[in-house]
Amino acid sequence: MAKGTRLKNKKCKTCRALRYRLLIPILRGKNTPKITARGVMVGLAVAFTPTVGAQMAICAAIWAVVRAVRPSWNFNLIVACGWTWITNFFTVPPIYYGFLITGRLMLAPEDGLYGYSDFMGELNMILATETTGFESFWVYMVRMVELWGLPMVIGSIPWSIVLGWVGYFWSLRVIENFRTSQRQHLIEH
Repeated sequence: MAKGTRLKNKKCKTCRALRYRLLIPILRGKNTPKITARGVMVGLAVAFTPTVGAQMAICAAIWAVVRAVRPSWNFNLIVACGWTWITNFFTVPPIYYGFLITGRLMLAPEDGLYGYSDFMGELNMILATETTGFESFWVYMVRMVELWGLPMVIGSIPWSIVLGWVGYFWSLRVIENFRTSQRQHLIEH
């Protein structure tokens, strides 16, 4: 098989997986469009924090608090958890680097910005630590906080807020348009 064909097949498989894991659940959901769109918003807001490995648990905790404190502001937990998958083992390095650079720009440090190769070298050293399960999450988080701490956390805040809201408005529009076209299709047939 030619290299271009393999690459095209990988892209098709990735697009298909994203479609079935992220788009189809929001289109076929039984909830109101706002509840589903809130799920996308919460999922993206949590996804764009430096908490990979605990994001679905964080979504569940937010869902439990919302249900207890303000049940009228419900969101789709399954959709929220699904949208946290945007950040994963493969996408974390550039996303975390973006958090770090954004944080450093916001805090205006004297030591300047941070090169991507330096960041990747330190990240690879952290990930090379041999641990398993929850212990690995804890070890990785402690080490990242020691190295990058406040700039990374501060830098994630604007990304989390902006992408959460963009996800909300985008998904709300997509869901409403889909349901309108479904109703039109039923009326015509």
